[in-house]
Amino acid sequence: MSIRYISQKIAQQIDEELMSASGAFSLDQLMELAGLSCAQALSKSYSSKSHRRVMVACGPGNQGGDGLVAARHLHHFNYKPTIYLPKPGSKDIYKRLLKQCENLNIPVLKDVDQFKKGLSESDVILDAIFGFSFAPPLRKPFDEVLNAITSVDIPIVSVDIPSGWSVTDGPQPLYTEKDENGNYETIKTFEPQVLISLTAPKEGVRKFKGKHYLGGRFVPDELAKKLELNLPEYRGVDQVVELPSDSQSAKH
Repeated sequence: MSIRYISQKIAQQIDEELMSASGAFSLDQLMELAGLSCAQALSKSYSSKSHRRVMVACGPGNQGGDGLVAARHLHHFNYKPTIYLPKPGSKDIYKRLLKQCENLNIPVLKDVDQFKKGLSESDVILDAIFGFSFAPPLRKPFDEVLNAITSVDIPIVSVDIPSGWSVTDGPQPLYTEKDENGNYETIKTFEPQVLISLTAPKEGVRKFKGKHYLGGRFVPDELAKKLELNLPEYRGVDQVVELPSDSQSAKH
């Protein structure tokens, strides 16, 4: 039976159940496991010998937190990560995750021009900017960030859903906020070479053509059964499993 592609509503339900009194997970735990999955998927796709310099682009929410965890693990996996974090999350968990990276002397960029220069010196991008709750319009500086990513010719590894995609409909026209004259700019989306879906793949990535991993090896069996997720079996101690290329015919 094919894996289920889930809606935004089901994704939120899974998170709520995992962090409920009965699920007993903390956000810290889920973020740690998700970030570890992302680091492992990147390492399976791009060797540290050929793609050592990783630009980890982080947004201000949970997606960015996953990116910070991944950067820490990539450092320990012998990569050379650089973090781009234009709007650091204000919650304690994000401050701690950032401090953990700073303790490893991982460079942290906060200026979009630094990010653009850093991209020119990188071998691969880990896209952890927007999660499944994103909706346009794009706010600054993320219009420039996405433009910068689409302008370079290096592989992109996206966390959960490519930044700027609709969780339901996939790649859609993107636009910025209107300026004082009522004008806005259209921004190109991108299709990454690698995608790491977390918990279960989302409806919007059903037609994704690249290498597709599932990560987040923490869903209780009973919850997976109740929601009919039909998750594949993880091998050995791996935190990710590659989904078959014909998975676009998967169950709704």
